[in-house]
Amino acid sequence: MTGPGPRAGLARAGLARVPLPGLPGGRREVTCPYCFASAEPRRIPFRCRGRAGRQQGCAPVLDEALAAYTGSTAGASLPPVFDPPDRRAAQAGRADCPGCGRPTGNRVCPRCHNPLPPAYRDSPGRIVALVGAKNAGKSTYIAVLLHELMNRVGTELDASLVACDDRTIERYKRDFARPLLEDRRLLPTTASAATSPREPLVYLLTRTRRSRFARARNESLALVLFDTAGEDLRSREVTDLHLRYLEAADAVIFLVDPLELPGARPGLRDAVPAPRVPGEDPDSEPLNVIARVTDALRGRHGGRPGEPLPVPVAVALTKMDALRPDLLRQSALHRTRTGAGVLDLDDRDAVHEQVRALLHDWQAGQLDTYLGQQYADHAFFALSALGGVPEDGRVGAGGVRPHRAEDPLLWLLYRFGMLDGVRPEGE
Repeated sequence: MTGPGPRAGLARAGLARVPLPGLPGGRREVTCPYCFASAEPRRIPFRCRGRAGRQQGCAPVLDEALAAYTGSTAGASLPPVFDPPDRRAAQAGRADCPGCGRPTGNRVCPRCHNPLPPAYRDSPGRIVALVGAKNAGKSTYIAVLLHELMNRVGTELDASLVACDDRTIERYKRDFARPLLEDRRLLPTTASAATSPREPLVYLLTRTRRSRFARARNESLALVLFDTAGEDLRSREVTDLHLRYLEAADAVIFLVDPLELPGARPGLRDAVPAPRVPGEDPDSEPLNVIARVTDALRGRHGGRPGEPLPVPVAVALTKMDALRPDLLRQSALHRTRTGAGVLDLDDRDAVHEQVRALLHDWQAGQLDTYLGQQYADHAFFALSALGGVPEDGRVGAGGVRPHRAEDPLLWLLYRFGMLDGVRPEGE
């Protein structure tokens, strides 16, 4: 099965790596994972530790910046925020509060006053924009991806994944892990941020890299995941936040539901519901969603007209368990990754080309053409977060059995220089 057109894939997009962002002289801006404002480390404010036991400290005051961000004064009465007194304090990450004299290492975003955990400030933060049309399975994908990184894939990579704040811990348990992985209930469709404000999940991913000729070293990456409802990309009420999020993205994962593609019906299992009528909701068409994100990214990166964007883009077909078994039996999509803690570039090429072929067979070749025109680095993936077709709003009898859900992130780690790429010996 082959698709028309030249190889759009990894000959161009699969081998180069994206350098980590930096500022002249080794300085690096920190992007807030909540409001996505950027600031130089020396300009990040401190928050007083306040009163503790018998120790004197500043009394709580209403933090108007934080209240404006959350839209509520509840929980916004905290010890005051103050600017770094000098460069030495900013570099050391500690300063004495000018009000009470108590030392503090608590830093906050200069715009929204949300806390910036030390692990996030000290690592090269990468904001991964996760985008997809309605029903593409964004929330399910986040739940499964994080679980895999905390367990099987984390062990394979010799990596740990740790939440950077209490809100991330609580939200992951409440909204993702408990309902899907423990209760085996399908997650609801992501609600619009206009009616249900959301916060990103902020994690620190740390890998131990070992070499035959050098000592083992740890490499850390701050990972920010923020799931966007499809309608948020066109809602005036929430456009500002999502534009800032997309403009700050260092990489994008697009999730595409194959059931939404007009020509996919012949390749689906008989028990799978028919795809929606093409054109029924133009705002949910995968190509239209991708085009809106591309416009936002161009607002940040600029460049000459027609010049491809440098942001690496992973485009993943979800719900591959819905495809007929005979379609996948001899396909690269059916294989299981080697699990060797590296990126198999031959396997990456094969999966990319197979997905390209499917898209062209399903009358969705414009996705391939558009991405090749707009992005310097893009790659196709196919995955199943659940590993089986759900039944009556619940995970199938076999439980959650993800198939290659980690592939897009592994490719991005390779792009960021945190994962080696190899080809089988003898080739």
